[in-house]
Amino acid sequence: MTAEMSIAKRGLSKNGYLNLEVDPTLDLFEEIKKLKEEKNAILLAHYYQDSEIQDIADYIGDSLGLSQMAAKTEADIIVFAGVHFMAETAKMLSPNKKILLPDLKAGCSLADACPAPVFRKFKEKYPDHIVVSYVNTTAELKTLTDICCTSTNAVQIIESIPKDQPIIFAPDINLGRYLVKKTGRNMVLWNGACMVHEIFSNEKITKLMLRHPNAKLIAHPECESIILEKAHFIGSTTGLLNFTISDEATEFIVATEAGILHQMEKRSPQKTFLPAPPNNTCACNDCPHMKLNTLEKLYLCMKYEQPEIILPDWVIKEGVKSIDRMLEISEKAGL
Repeated sequence: MTAEMSIAKRGLSKNGYLNLEVDPTLDLFEEIKKLKEEKNAILLAHYYQDSEIQDIADYIGDSLGLSQMAAKTEADIIVFAGVHFMAETAKMLSPNKKILLPDLKAGCSLADACPAPVFRKFKEKYPDHIVVSYVNTTAELKTLTDICCTSTNAVQIIESIPKDQPIIFAPDINLGRYLVKKTGRNMVLWNGACMVHEIFSNEKITKLMLRHPNAKLIAHPECESIILEKAHFIGSTTGLLNFTISDEATEFIVATEAGILHQMEKRSPQKTFLPAPPNNTCACNDCPHMKLNTLEKLYLCMKYEQPEIILPDWVIKEGVKSIDRMLEISEKAGL
């Protein structure tokens, strides 16, 4: 073990990231670019990351796009600027690659809402049901899942299942209710939700829409139904971005994590984007887990190749089946 790696291992804090000081004079953008080249590493960033991380990423996307890129890349190291379940997904798709996450505490309230041991007992009550799980779940939960889905392909996944086959949908009850309405399938729904999308204020959004009568409200399907009912467009993060590019409207109220506004503004600088207000004192809705990743943590993560995502072989073997099935259906659907 090198001296640097020894220091890095000792510096891995209980908080889940390398607790080392970074020279404030370093140009982190340049240093990260150098490390990517030296280590044959690729940086994947979710739309909800801070803008500076998005700007240095090799690929920016939502859950489906990141999953597909993780499966296709020939890089030796995949660095995930996202949250834990995304990095786990990459590990299952590329078990022989080194998967790094800048902060292991970058979790997901939705994934945490569906613990695998509890869900296993729940599943036993419906032995004839097929399980479709939103990709925002732990690796172990995916071992109990028949088909994964994302907000991009959820409708196509549900519609690919024979109508006489009963379904359990987990863990997002808001997305589940949206899918029931959209597909007409009467599914058994797990009662989980995303902390970011569940706290949008209907009252504040209504007032904002009155102040901006020409603005279109666009919303992620993880939002509560009262928000979705008044939305002009409902879609995945990528779907929302594409809609703002193609639609003739010049003003949008965006009901999802505020990180996506950076890409919307870059793609359509002549348009105005207003973050939908949550039911708290903040002006916009940030995911505290996504925002745990910083340029400093990203630099240290790449330099010392820690923290690394490690999964048991059985989890990879069993969990990847649901992801492979999702990607197969998505490919057939042209997603």
